[in-house]
Amino acid sequence: MSSLTLRIVIATVILFGLSLNNTAYSATPNITFEPYQFEAGDGTVVEAERGSFEVPENRNNPDARNIEIQFVRFKSTSDNPGAPIVYLAGGPGGSGVGTARGRRFPLFMAMREFGDVIAFDQRGTGWSNHITECETEHRFPLDQPLTREHSIPVLRQAANECATFWKSQGVDLAGYNTLESARDINALRQGLGVEKLTLWGISYGSHLAMAAVKVMPDNINRMVLTGIEGLNATVKLPARTDAYFQRLQDAINADSGAAEAFPDLAGLMRNVHAKLEQQPINAVFTDEAGETVNMTIGKLEMQMVGSFSIADPASAARLPAIYAMAAAGDVSRIAPFIYDNLRRDPISFSGMPEAMDIMSGISSQRLSLVNQQAETSLLGDLLNFPMPHLANSFGLSDLGDGFRTQVTTDVPTLILTSTLDGRTYPEGAIEAVSGPAIHRVIVENGGHNVFMQAPEISELIISYMRGEKTPDSVTLAPPKFLF
Repeated sequence: MSSLTLRIVIATVILFGLSLNNTAYSATPNITFEPYQFEAGDGTVVEAERGSFEVPENRNNPDARNIEIQFVRFKSTSDNPGAPIVYLAGGPGGSGVGTARGRRFPLFMAMREFGDVIAFDQRGTGWSNHITECETEHRFPLDQPLTREHSIPVLRQAANECATFWKSQGVDLAGYNTLESARDINALRQGLGVEKLTLWGISYGSHLAMAAVKVMPDNINRMVLTGIEGLNATVKLPARTDAYFQRLQDAINADSGAAEAFPDLAGLMRNVHAKLEQQPINAVFTDEAGETVNMTIGKLEMQMVGSFSIADPASAARLPAIYAMAAAGDVSRIAPFIYDNLRRDPISFSGMPEAMDIMSGISSQRLSLVNQQAETSLLGDLLNFPMPHLANSFGLSDLGDGFRTQVTTDVPTLILTSTLDGRTYPEGAIEAVSGPAIHRVIVENGGHNVFMQAPEISELIISYMRGEKTPDSVTLAPPKFLF
């Protein structure tokens, strides 16, 4: 990872009062298709179509340029297909087309049983990206640990420089918000000439799907969502991260060897953080170019390693051993990672991820709660770094509290909530959306990227799409801890 990616969004509650019948929102785009041979990462080639259409970069700016939105459509294998299924990638910043090439490719193919499947590149991502990456001259020093007092002002200064750069390039960054992206989905529906779409999303993709429910409430057939990020949950509550670590400890305790090695993971982490805060560790190692790197690591970097490691059980299972090594003064396992992700390159921003998160924003009440909980929580407020630290930067404002209200819908929705997902949490999934046709499934030992974690998940999704009865819970194999 050569850049620090963030996330953002702009406007006011008034936006929700704007009618979709407004000419700026309702003009049906002309979608063009061309044959496309889609090659997955495993070498499989399938016939598909590459589609594209144009939308305003910012529908609230009459002078905004048009941008092209692209996607891949896999035609349904059914003789009587249902509503097209649109895959919404996470991030923000993930590419739907790129995701389809990876480990989820078999599930993309299986979903064709129910309708055309569309790997959608959201505005600012993949084939739909029209923002030049901004690399600044700012970088974090190697000879001193990162601190909040130094890093956040540097990040904000770099962000403002990038805002000026993108403006000079003709980019209207205010158009890269979740509402505009949801309107792109409705434009896709209109261009396809269909009444409804099925939305299939993960993480930020679930956030976008819930915004789409507000933008086009009568035009969604059903939803399949996991890694739920509610409209008010761009920044997660630190206390819920601590609750996740208790669930991780429960998984450790179920493994006799791991339980003996790590009887108190939270205590171990706090001990390491305290030591590094008092006495940072100097690490010397060789980078990929064969050059010797001398770098100082402190508490903040260690907390970031924790934040980066807990999305899925496989990576979280290595975290206790990493902390045990750090407690013994050995940071050799993590130093190259910290260097590659935080310290090697100048600070750079992609645009879309930062704008989406900033503009989805955080309410003042929630921010106060985050700040309060961060004082004592294991990872502080770093799970979504650099949010909320960059809130209102890049010259952007957030979408307002009206955008962040809970979604209530009668759209049939399957929600998968994983107990060992360290990025999005069970409490947030319940708060995000309510309705009479929601079926929630608890995935024991599941992670954030649960779709391909085990065959049972794909089978459950296919069963739900067929209208069959699905369980309220499913248990996957527990993680195997290193010790």
